[in-house]
Amino acid sequence: MKKESLDNLFERLQDDFDFEEPKAGHQERFLEKLNHANGVVTLSSKRNWWKPLSIAASIALVCVLGLQLFNNQPTIKEQVVKIAPEVSETEFYFASLIEEQVQVLKEEKSPETAKLVEDTLTKLSELEADYKVLEQELVNGGNSKMLLNAMITNFQIRIDLLEEVLANVETIKNLKPQDDANFTI
Repeated sequence: MKKESLDNLFERLQDDFDFEEPKAGHQERFLEKLNHANGVVTLSSKRNWWKPLSIAASIALVCVLGLQLFNNQPTIKEQVVKIAPEVSETEFYFASLIEEQVQVLKEEKSPETAKLVEDTLTKLSELEADYKVLEQELVNGGNSKMLLNAMITNFQIRIDLLEEVLANVETIKNLKPQDDANFTI
């Protein structure tokens, strides 16, 4: 074909060209027909399970968030304050006092007092666990007057323990320089 004949062909067919876009999914349908003609079997498309799975995940997420929003249980501390409002004030006072003494104890820790400090911290952890049990019993409806007294006693035991240990640490610190002064070479 000559160049002139190609130009003539395009001029003659200019109004007959198809400019329309193929319908959605044309490529998938074409590949499916091609594979079918060649005897190739295709597994189900990923889109078949993806959409229902994403819908199910969205519904599950909304359900979980809804349950957490409507099923918001108050903490044990909040329940204790509801039962006995004065407990929160007392607990705040004692807890801050205990925390101050624990910090002093940790600062006073030395090689000579390390075992004493560690044992004291362990005992304080046990007393804290006992206090949490008392709180739970109070929430569960135990004898509130007796439990409140036990809770206050627990705080007092912790404070007494810390004061005694701090006094012992101070004694140990004072004995060390005296022992060094009495030692002769």
